[in-house]
Amino acid sequence: MLAPMQGLTNQAMRTLFARRVRPDTLFTEFMRVAPGETQKRLSSADRRVMAPTEEGIPLVVQLIGHGTEALVSAARIAQAAGAIHINLNLGCPYGRMTTGLTGGGILRQPQLLQELLPALRSAINGSFSIKLRAGFDDPQQIVSLLPLIESAGVDFLVLHPRTVAQEYRGQADHGITARVVRETGLPVIANGDIRTAQEGCRVLEQTGAAGLMLARGAIADPLLFQRIRGQAVAVPDRAERAALLRHYLSELLTSYQNLFCGEQQILGKVKTVFACMDDPDFARQRKALMKTRTILRFSELVEQLD
Repeated sequence: MLAPMQGLTNQAMRTLFARRVRPDTLFTEFMRVAPGETQKRLSSADRRVMAPTEEGIPLVVQLIGHGTEALVSAARIAQAAGAIHINLNLGCPYGRMTTGLTGGGILRQPQLLQELLPALRSAINGSFSIKLRAGFDDPQQIVSLLPLIESAGVDFLVLHPRTVAQEYRGQADHGITARVVRETGLPVIANGDIRTAQEGCRVLEQTGAAGLMLARGAIADPLLFQRIRGQAVAVPDRAERAALLRHYLSELLTSYQNLFCGEQQILGKVKTVFACMDDPDFARQRKALMKTRTILRFSELVEQLD
């Protein structure tokens, strides 16, 4: 699965991945649910991209918000707009998503899930999944939540085995993933710190997870899907990595020119991928690309990657 990543996995990025490496499942970026009495639970822009599939691949719409009424209403609106796969974000570790009872913040008051999860299950006609952290500040909290999640009729879990409080510090503890797999009959998708084919295969083997969700590792190397499947070289050499970067960045730049307006916005969006890239062989080139002010100069530097 390609992870939902705010500011990264927009429709253009998803299309690039769908056409190039065919993830088994795609996720939208999280869609904010407006609270209170409102007829606009979801933005019109979000509603326009809701569909059962993209490029023939199942598309999961991820919702983030708080309050049973608001989230149930949003789920119904999403289905009316075309969604048949809906995911609830219980993991986002940033800012207002954790200061209130939204995203990972809901895990601060897990009793709220006793009403929320069954209500969502009742409202959702297609698949209903949850993406969550291991806990708010206790990495074993997930174990205590499993009976509730199972009884609510959730179809599968995506587990990132850090706490919300950790954000992205430290290492994802897939020992927790393995324990969750042992203690539930639900399919568990492992997510977190999977950046190479070796890591992906190790996580699958050691946890018994039903599958993997790839995030920053895939944004840095779209062929990670194919490498884990054994359909591409597991450890590419520098020349192969340079060729991949040239093609990837050029294609992304073209796609973003069709999606966004204005040179600086387009460049800003393309440059977001560099936050996921840590290949030391291209550190100098990456720094130069980050400093570019024009699309022409960016394109020239991309062509010079070797």
